[in-house]
Amino acid sequence: MQDGIPSVPEARAILEEFTASPNLRKHAQAVAAAMRAYADSFGEPPARWEVVGLLHDFDYEKFPTLSEHPFRGAEILRSCGASDELIKDIFAHAPHTKQPRDTLLRKAIFACDELAGFIVAVALVQPHKKLSEVTVGRVLKKLRQTRFAAGVSREDIERGAIELGASLPEHVGTVLAALQGTAAELGL
Repeated sequence: MQDGIPSVPEARAILEEFTASPNLRKHAQAVAAAMRAYADSFGEPPARWEVVGLLHDFDYEKFPTLSEHPFRGAEILRSCGASDELIKDIFAHAPHTKQPRDTLLRKAIFACDELAGFIVAVALVQPHKKLSEVTVGRVLKKLRQTRFAAGVSREDIERGAIELGASLPEHVGTVLAALQGTAAELGL
């Protein structure tokens, strides 16, 4: 770990050590792909952003309650030498941590987390269960259907786009393209 930030391979190893669920691992990979895309678009270092995407939920399987996640994960990462900045970056995805989203990276992790999961849900109801079948229009239509993926906060998705300075269709397009670019890795 250099300067308190793990490399992408180190982050993947942490994710694999603490997360057995293939679906949670795929979610982390999806969010990491979206984060990498936003880093590229903002001219930021993509590896750092990808690491935050990979690690944002690494502790969720073992510590799924709001009182534990991501706080227990932060303890684990600190014991490995993670910086306070990395911890704050990860906390930014979860509103209950009260971490201000005061950097582009922190805005992006909040914006990408729910939306990446939602887009995967949209892919899973397509005839061939493939991301290639998903369009921005289909995602926007499903967002209006409150019974579809009812646990996903539409308000958080919309707020995330606004915080990034993007329209909702632009934000959906960016995240969808990122996920489609890593569809093989996601098995979708």
